[in-house]
Amino acid sequence: MSPKRLSVVVTRRLPEPVEARMAELFDVTLIGGDTSPDRAALTEALPQADILVPTITDVIDAPLLAGAGDRLKLIANYGAGVDHIDVATARQRGILVSNTPGVLTEDTADMGLALMLAVLRRMTEGMAQMQQGVWEGWAPDALLGTRLGGKTLGILGMGRIGQAMARRARAFGMDVHYHNRRRLHAGLEEPLGATYHERLDGLCSIADVISVNCPHTPSTFHLLNARRLKLLKPTAVVVNTSRGEVIDENALTRMLRAGELAGAGLDVYERGQGVNPRLRELPNVVLLPHMGSATREARLEMGDKVLVNMQTFADGHRPPDQVVPSML
Repeated sequence: MSPKRLSVVVTRRLPEPVEARMAELFDVTLIGGDTSPDRAALTEALPQADILVPTITDVIDAPLLAGAGDRLKLIANYGAGVDHIDVATARQRGILVSNTPGVLTEDTADMGLALMLAVLRRMTEGMAQMQQGVWEGWAPDALLGTRLGGKTLGILGMGRIGQAMARRARAFGMDVHYHNRRRLHAGLEEPLGATYHERLDGLCSIADVISVNCPHTPSTFHLLNARRLKLLKPTAVVVNTSRGEVIDENALTRMLRAGELAGAGLDVYERGQGVNPRLRELPNVVLLPHMGSATREARLEMGDKVLVNMQTFADGHRPPDQVVPSML
């Protein structure tokens, strides 16, 4: 007799090859579609799940986990960030949590560089002129931007994505400085030509561009608060492809509107889809809909990671990408 297949609840449609392979290996129930299910549907489905496959838009908190019963044993997150999951409560209840690290690195770093270029070179303003049919031709002083070469990039969070940003910035002739919980060892730091700052205040004071590449945790909430944002040069640009909660968005908006910062390129927001409407009005701000990792390759590789974590668990082993509170 073949062993009983594990029951899996999936909250969103995933790439077709991922869904097909998952259905071959497990008994799969999809409770969402192209959008996340409501909380009532998730609450109802969870007690029947051995494994839950959520995405970053699903809030997996302590009250939800309390209603899951004893059957749920793995949350195989489709995504690298886990700030939407109460990992500590899951651990207390004997539920393992896994994620999909590594596969988003290059795509997210590409988007960070794209945002830098778009803001510094005023690309969206130029696009607007062309799309509105108001371009009056080339002029020596039209849409003057700033070159990347020779500028100082301050990286907040020097993990995989921060290091990938550093490599790209170096190729454009930027000076790389960074702040991290721990200094990189010389074997990583030296090839990047990166200078470590133990104090974030010092990094903010010298950066021409500051790139947020750290996760959202209790210790990084509003790490770029109003006081630190005021340490930035008025010619500085802020780029965020990580998590919106790391920046005090209201303070950032006030400073941009007052001309105390030169611009911002944002792919994530403090209140998720609730983008500050005052940001939309600013020509020196580039806003994207959380698409830093949105490549076909990344989405398939994320699914592959989820499947490996699930199958390893089903085989009686710890998932290779298990997340524990000490990592956060």
